[in-house]
Amino acid sequence: MSTISEEQVSSFQEDGYLIVRGLFDSDEADILRAAAHADQSFKDNAYDLKDGEGGKAQLVLWNSAGEDLWGSIARSERIVNTMEALLGDEVYFYHSKMSIKQPRTGGAWSWHQDYGYWYQNGCLWPDMGSAFIAVDPNTRANGCLQVLKGSHKLGRIEHGEYGDQTGANPERTAEAMKVMKTVYVELAPGDTLFFHSNLLHRSDQNTSEHPRWSLICCYNTKHNNPFKESHHPFYSPIEKLPDTAIKEMGSKLFEKG
Repeated sequence: MSTISEEQVSSFQEDGYLIVRGLFDSDEADILRAAAHADQSFKDNAYDLKDGEGGKAQLVLWNSAGEDLWGSIARSERIVNTMEALLGDEVYFYHSKMSIKQPRTGGAWSWHQDYGYWYQNGCLWPDMGSAFIAVDPNTRANGCLQVLKGSHKLGRIEHGEYGDQTGANPERTAEAMKVMKTVYVELAPGDTLFFHSNLLHRSDQNTSEHPRWSLICCYNTKHNNPFKESHHPFYSPIEKLPDTAIKEMGSKLFEKG
């Protein structure tokens, strides 16, 4: 079932985001953190994105929610049902990514909207969203996400290339910042930020001695099936998993380890 109230849905519609503290309990958060830092495939497949300020952000992206721990999270009822309540339609898995900021070297992300990218993939509407799950503590010092409250109501802003990254038009973003509040989204492991695909967001460099890993599960609505092929998938129903699957998967994972 959905983990959120009508008031939380209204808050999401007004602000463009919703923070759910402790969506994953401490045991689950420990599983996520241990599994992420032990997963060699993340280290092998991470690609660098220079921020133009001397730092580099790292990203690992995958397009299927399989039978592993990461698939069980993306398909978990608490995530999928919440996203469906927020977006008002059946959703399907669009992709997941691990955002990695290493201590002292982790790069910044410029202001952008996810729909600034996904629009190019043939999605007619911005009826899409992401669940941003803190694997490590997300603090100001290690480059937590910043969101521009209510900016999803601006519609899609033009995006261009800045360094290795694609960002929103700086002039328009600067004007939006004059009339909208910038919120620093500090998260404890297991906390989750749900946000709309048109919400402007960014993050600073990691200037701390601590890593900042975050798992981001992205979803599209059934009615917004892309009209053309891209590197992300077309609509396919999600086979939801009970929330207990995460701990079960974690037990199996660390029994093998």
